[in-house]
Amino acid sequence: MFLFLRHGQARNNVERVLAGRAKGYPLTQLGVRQAENIAEFLKPFKISAVYSSPVERAEQTAGIVAKTLGMEYTIDERLTEIDMGGLGGMPYEDMFAKHGNIFLRFYEGHPVIEQNGMETFASIKKRVTDLVEHCSKHHGDGDILLVTHMDPIKSLLSTVMQLRPESLYELIIRNASLTMFKREQGNLSIVSINSMCPERYLQD
Repeated sequence: MFLFLRHGQARNNVERVLAGRAKGYPLTQLGVRQAENIAEFLKPFKISAVYSSPVERAEQTAGIVAKTLGMEYTIDERLTEIDMGGLGGMPYEDMFAKHGNIFLRFYEGHPVIEQNGMETFASIKKRVTDLVEHCSKHHGDGDILLVTHMDPIKSLLSTVMQLRPESLYELIIRNASLTMFKREQGNLSIVSINSMCPERYLQD
């Protein structure tokens, strides 16, 4: 099974900043607790490998989880956050005022994305599916934990479910939640979306 874990709450989530791959956006105290809690949730799984995005907030999450599980983790660039290009570091409000709903336009493949030097959604899909195939070849039937960001997870959901841009925009992958896939008869199927510790379901 492939267990995709979004990083815990980070400073950019609270400040509503399009951080991208920039440094200086670590986990908040709540994000650390979320990572600790999801690590406990993961203990019953038979995880044979942990991969992580190199971005600070994801690697912090991976480190907390891997330590709890008594494992090491491997950095893999294919799990990294979107390259935000010229929009990196921009507050959401400023971005919306200048470019409209940039998030929806991102999933639509609108020209404004490449005009601002952002990575395309198609590019994210390619690198994430490449990593899934790599893991399939090298880890057999073991459970693989992949610590990453919202859009790499959405990219695989989109590949499996053929989601429309509007559906992708409305879909929220929660901080420190698991989206799980398994391979059946040669194809990926979805096991769950936004799985997390039970008390987290009571939060917004």
